[in-house]
Amino acid sequence: MIGGTPHMQDGKGRWQPVSTIKAQDLLEHETVCKIIGHAEELSAQVTRFKQHTFDDLGDFEALLAQEYEMTRGGQKGNKTFLSFDGLKKVQIAVQDHIDFGPQLQVAKELIDDCLNEWAAEANDNLRAIVIRAFNTDKPGQVNRAEIFMLLRLEIDDARWTRAMDAIRDAMRVVGSKTYVRCYRRETQESPWQAITIDLAKA
Repeated sequence: MIGGTPHMQDGKGRWQPVSTIKAQDLLEHETVCKIIGHAEELSAQVTRFKQHTFDDLGDFEALLAQEYEMTRGGQKGNKTFLSFDGLKKVQIAVQDHIDFGPQLQVAKELIDDCLNEWAAEANDNLRAIVIRAFNTDKPGQVNRAEIFMLLRLEIDDARWTRAMDAIRDAMRVVGSKTYVRCYRRETQESPWQAITIDLAKA
């Protein structure tokens, strides 16, 4: 209220009398605020759900550790928990974010040497993988999926082997993110169906 008259801020931060604002603009404002209000509540619920999930599973694992003097899951923290009837499943997945150090440039030069020497004998598919792996839209970045594809290839050449060693040495884990995934199925023979929590995938 300004001087007893209802006002609203516009997109430039200026206060405008509500009576001068178009009805459609007011309706759009109210609709957006209503949706955002629900979105904020839902986001808070998802955050609480994730924290409760970690707390509940952490308590369960603490009991296991106390009874068996060991913890569940591999070194990375990936774990699967099943209901007794086998119809519900909760998975905790830890995904590492991998970056590459300067050794990657050495690997690229070794691979280029191989391709240049092999010339016509080099497989076109292999050349395509190499091009996609090292040529991206953003300078200094690489296509990680194609880099990992190169590591799976078995090529009998000492330079290629050194290049793959250089790629492995270049790989650095610079962070990780933990995901909670929930699944259910109708019967023990049915395929698992993911319980969608991500709004974009709903």
